[in-house]
Amino acid sequence: DLFDPKPLLFKAAGQRPDSVNLRTERETGGLLPSNFKFTRHGRNGVELSELCPELATVIDDVCVIRSMYTSIPTHTPARSMIHTGSILANRPSLGAWLSYGLGTFNENLPSFVVLATAPGEVPLWRSGFLPSEHQGIAFDESEVEPEKMIINLRNKQIDAPTQRKQLDALQALNNRFGESFGQDAFLDGRIKSMEAAYRMQFEALDVFDVRKEPDAIREEYGKTEFGNGCLLARRLVEKGVRYVHVYYPGGQEWDDHKDIENKLKQRMPITDRAAAALIRDLKRRGLLDETIVVWGGEFGRTPVSESGDGRDHDPYGYTMWVAGRGSKGGIAYGATDEFGFKAVENRVSVHDLHATLLNQMGIDHKQLTYRFAGRDFRLTDVFGEVVKDIV
Repeated sequence: DLFDPKPLLFKAAGQRPDSVNLRTERETGGLLPSNFKFTRHGRNGVELSELCPELATVIDDVCVIRSMYTSIPTHTPARSMIHTGSILANRPSLGAWLSYGLGTFNENLPSFVVLATAPGEVPLWRSGFLPSEHQGIAFDESEVEPEKMIINLRNKQIDAPTQRKQLDALQALNNRFGESFGQDAFLDGRIKSMEAAYRMQFEALDVFDVRKEPDAIREEYGKTEFGNGCLLARRLVEKGVRYVHVYYPGGQEWDDHKDIENKLKQRMPITDRAAAALIRDLKRRGLLDETIVVWGGEFGRTPVSESGDGRDHDPYGYTMWVAGRGSKGGIAYGATDEFGFKAVENRVSVHDLHATLLNQMGIDHKQLTYRFAGRDFRLTDVFGEVVKDIV
């Protein structure tokens, strides 16, 4: 419906050829064509849906990957896979790996920030067996006032010098306690998190306040929750935060088992506007060359119908896109079959995507390891190849 036009669906609408008899989470019916018109954009004529007019203006900076695939058709393990490279809920997320491998440019802010309206799904940004200071710190993107976004941001009872003395005393007690039984990663992480919280209260009041942006910039992103999240992501990257994950509000809002056409019409103007604005804004500020923007989810939607006007989960072939940090812009890479059900050309697994993203951040995915429980672990496990054709 957005990035992968399949004109043959119109000729075969309602039919169910053998090639689409793939197992899905729920019972599905015949082929369901998209009602959205596709047109070509950019120097290479990348086809995009009419639902993406703003992305069309920046398509020459975007690499559309049409051949993503995963192995899990249900949300919870698939979301774990795209975030951590594993269906197990105890593994470190991509953001935690990058924080561990590269650190941060700004010690006054977390190295890994999560922006969501329901910031409770910690397994998606946990540090797992990595030191706990690399866990993502979640903030509510539905708020624009820093003191509402960050609980207890300021200590209104005592001034900063007194806080410093209080924290120093507490840290001394923690260190002395730790010396009694040896080094403990969780205690060390707690000590570091308290230091980070103390420092953050002085810088976060400024960085997290998107209202300080010119009104024209806020309008460019759209004054929506997702628009504010994308704008805040740019502000955080500009201040040296290593990794920012922005969720679309509501979590399951894209799970269109029915009425997909009308739901996409409601959501895409918000998403399209904010995502394109982020690319333009980063480029204007000279940040796109050193920042990689990734757009997508845990799987796609089927070309066959569910409930008449919806689509079921499709792990066999779907689209994501990347922009910046040395990725090739203005191309559509890979392809699904004639109906759009399964990736068949230049297939890209989740592990391949992770390997490529790490590569673009200057890391060999096979070398970024952490020893735990008697073996070396890595984000890509024993899989993954860098997709050299898109970099």
